Amino acid sequence: MKNKLDLEVKDYQGGKSTLCTGCGHDNVTQAIISGYHKSSVHPFKVAKLSGIGCSSKTPAYFLKQSHGFNSIHGRMAAVATGAKLANRNLQIIGVSGDGDTASIGIGGFIHLIRRNVPMVYIVENNGVYGLTKGQFSATADLNSKQKNGEINPFKELDICALAIEAGCEFVARSFSGDAKQLVPLIQAAIQHPGTAVIDVISPCITYANHAGSTKSYDYVKEHKVALQDLGFISEREHAAADYNEGDITQIEMADGSFLTLKKLLSESHNLTDAAGALQLLHSHRNNGEILTGLFYRNSLKKPLEQVLGLPTMPLAHMNHTELSIDKNKFQALMDAFK
Repeated sequence: MKNKLDLEVKDYQGGKSTLCTGCGHDNVTQAIISGYHKSSVHPFKVAKLSGIGCSSKTPAYFLKQSHGFNSIHGRMAAVATGAKLANRNLQIIGVSGDGDTASIGIGGFIHLIRRNVPMVYIVENNGVYGLTKGQFSATADLNSKQKNGEINPFKELDICALAIEAGCEFVARSFSGDAKQLVPLIQAAIQHPGTAVIDVISPCITYANHAGSTKSYDYVKEHKVALQDLGFISEREHAAADYNEGDITQIEMADGSFLTLKKLLSESHNLTDAAGALQLLHSHRNNGEILTGLFYRNSLKKPLEQVLGLPTMPLAHMNHTELSIDKNKFQALMDAFK
């Protein structure tokens, strides 16, 4: 099936995966392929970035025609910021892991959100370091069990709660085995004008799929609670309405497309209420439940390039003369620091 660009799904694929058979990350890869194909984003207009880890290998498996850069451990956020500022015409997608984001890369993650760098930021979260034999990561739940029987003594970090606290205006969580939910979230994230974070629980088939792991397929399936039933509608005439339990509402995205939400939970959750989203996350986590869906979305913050007042033409497309400051202006600038 071709999209609006007359491209097929195969045009959005990449190399063959070298991950373990059954890895949840491969399901995320397929969701990304589907989301970008359905969104009719040309692969050549995308820059895909990653850090280090099993998750950071996955950009090789999608969007083979895209620009790509595999950065050092925990530094994807910094590279993404520079790439977007240099060429604002590129659409950025970053794929990171729970270690790459919530451990060594947590500083970069927080400051990328503070600056509201326009990009899709996907965390493939399995609670372990798969490349170094399955040690607990910072997102491993308190008292969860390693494959060797070791119990995690530390309180987990919640990536979605961190993102909301840092000011992210698109925060969602999904499960790698739930393409029906994940694909619309990716489509909506692509249209969001700022940083869009999707935390994807993505089980490690080798080191975190046993009894006692709270990131295993069985555990997630038994404890997953969906906040909404999601769908995505491409650009059409605006329609909006209040909705009751079981009814459907729509959120208009930046390009005029719509994310549809069917309310499933009894509590009334306002997607523009950050404090309410945090309370919802905490209450379900305290009950041992993994809440999925779109938790918070707003459009109050300007994207970074607008805050900095960058010119319309990308810096990467300017020549030396255009990038150079006038001598008199430079001297006036230096004088201002005296």
